[in-house]
Amino acid sequence: MRAQLPDFPWDALTSFGDIARAHPDGIIDLSQGTPVDATPEFIQSALREASNSPSYPLTAGTPELRAAIKKWATDRLGATGDFDVLPLIGSKEIVAWLPTILESRKVLIPEIAYPTYHVGALLASAESIPVGIAAASWPSADLAWLNTPSNPTGRVHNVEEIQACINWARTHDSILIADECYIDFDHTAKSFSVLSQTGGDNKNILAVHSLSKRSSMAGYRAALMVGDSALISRIREIHKHSGMMVPLPVQKAMTAALGDELHVAEQRSRYNARREAMRPALEAVGFTIEFSNSGLYLWCSRQEDAWTSVEWLARRGILATPGSFYGAAGAHHIRIALTATDAQISAAVSRLKA
Repeated sequence: MRAQLPDFPWDALTSFGDIARAHPDGIIDLSQGTPVDATPEFIQSALREASNSPSYPLTAGTPELRAAIKKWATDRLGATGDFDVLPLIGSKEIVAWLPTILESRKVLIPEIAYPTYHVGALLASAESIPVGIAAASWPSADLAWLNTPSNPTGRVHNVEEIQACINWARTHDSILIADECYIDFDHTAKSFSVLSQTGGDNKNILAVHSLSKRSSMAGYRAALMVGDSALISRIREIHKHSGMMVPLPVQKAMTAALGDELHVAEQRSRYNARREAMRPALEAVGFTIEFSNSGLYLWCSRQEDAWTSVEWLARRGILATPGSFYGAAGAHHIRIALTATDAQISAAVSRLKA
């Protein structure tokens, strides 16, 4: 690496966590997007039934899992044309290592972004360049990350914005990777996959998805990639050589999860109910909610330094994330995660009202 990795952002929250824990009724941690709702029983059952797994799993995925991903990508994402699929050991792994695997030298990341996009560029000794939404203004690069719905802002790209990103990739013969891990959690928005906008020409286009939030499977480390067959073949070979295999019981659980949309709709309803409870409570104490019309977060500002807002909430036993974790453009914002129980959200609302 040419540059030293930054400190792990959430370590900087430790002292504010201590303040929140000192609240008479304890801490309500809304700082990380860690699911708390139970993994659906039918998914747990699939994992248990495959627990006798003495052999090495297939890096490419079982035939059943590959078929399930392809069907889901066609039905849910609107993918057309020639494309391949690959199961992943969680989406963070591929975000961190793709620039290295693809030997990228210049990586474009959103100006307000999940920190691992930048870390992935550093791991590859590549240049990391923050860019705005409008792809027409992007410089040339080997690889660009598109994140919709956005973490942390919950902003959703419209069709024209996605198409502009695809046009950028084709103009520069560059790779476009869409992180679409929150696509199942629209509230007042309509999300579109990049694969629905390629017209069947998926060259240099990849989409990354995770079952962590979709199916409350974060502990399973289950994710997937869909897109350009040649690129996925190249990535799969690296995974084979480096032993990056999704365990067979997890592959079986993934197959089950991708075959059902009812549990996803139920989980979406839970998160949106929590959003509807938290939003007015935050607005009542002076926060403006920006975007936040999809995903699992509320992106808030009181036009003050992010750490001032974090401390104000910590004094009320609520731990939030400063927007500065996501880039300089977030220095006056905080991110509130909705990944807490209904009881915790209700308690947080009561504390804000008090």
